[in-house]
Amino acid sequence: MRSYLDFEKPIAELDSKVDELRALAATGSDIGEEIERIEEKAAQALNDLYAGLTPWQKTLVARHPQRPHLSDFISALITEFTPLAGDRKFAEDEALIGGFGRFRGESICVIGQEKGASTESRIKHNFGMARPEGYRKAVRLMEMADRFGIPVLSMVDSAGAYPGVGAEERGQAEAIARSTDACLSLGVPNVAIITGEGMSGGAIAITTANRVLMFEHAIYSVISPEAASSILWRDGTKAQEAANSMKITAQDMLRFGVIDLVLKEPVGGAHRDAQAMIAATGEAIAAAFADLSNLSPDMIRQQRRQKFLEIGRKLG
Repeated sequence: MRSYLDFEKPIAELDSKVDELRALAATGSDIGEEIERIEEKAAQALNDLYAGLTPWQKTLVARHPQRPHLSDFISALITEFTPLAGDRKFAEDEALIGGFGRFRGESICVIGQEKGASTESRIKHNFGMARPEGYRKAVRLMEMADRFGIPVLSMVDSAGAYPGVGAEERGQAEAIARSTDACLSLGVPNVAIITGEGMSGGAIAITTANRVLMFEHAIYSVISPEAASSILWRDGTKAQEAANSMKITAQDMLRFGVIDLVLKEPVGGAHRDAQAMIAATGEAIAAAFADLSNLSPDMIRQQRRQKFLEIGRKLG
């Protein structure tokens, strides 16, 4: 069942009307033209709405629970996927999934946050908020991939690293820093894709890549709008105002040179046609790795480091 966001209420009403008319048509009523007219009106309204989304509305779309998750991309794009567990120091972290498989016949290492699609799975995966052991697992997998010459794909969708006391006691900041360093040190190509939320160091820890791609309605920021609102105004209710001022959209990130490519979403967001979005993502992944396929390990490291140094120069 499709879920609508608050600002999509006019679309929801039109879709509901179409459903009512279809039910009536099933009884024998000749109202095909009326159904078609309202469907066209709903499609146009959706186009108009999504052509002018505000940063806050994009934030809500990025958080939509029905957007495709890491597990969906792995199921559709990666064959022979074998997940690996544990950081060899403390525990397994279900929020960050990683393992090896094949992408279009070639070996690949996949790392990413999984938010979960149901109440049970969201709790299991801690809503995609990784603890230190998750990032230490990511380092372990990246080092293994580097050792065997296997490219790394990171898929990011997280509200941030888990901020709990236990996570801080076990060295959350240090784990994030080491994961970021591991990304920079890879001699194999790495590509990162921000599919929903890319928040704080929890995202950067696996997004420091040769190519950084971002979904059209995803967001990427050092802090969430709610946290920024609490800090700037000491009022958590001004998240919308914060989002509209923070430059967190894919379009902002492309303009600043933080990312390399924006992946267009189906009208109404990736959740409205997940299969098409996943297929388009597969094409983008293939193209990104193809661009890097002929580079030596030293050239790969240099290109990656230069990319991030240039961001500082552009914004400085």
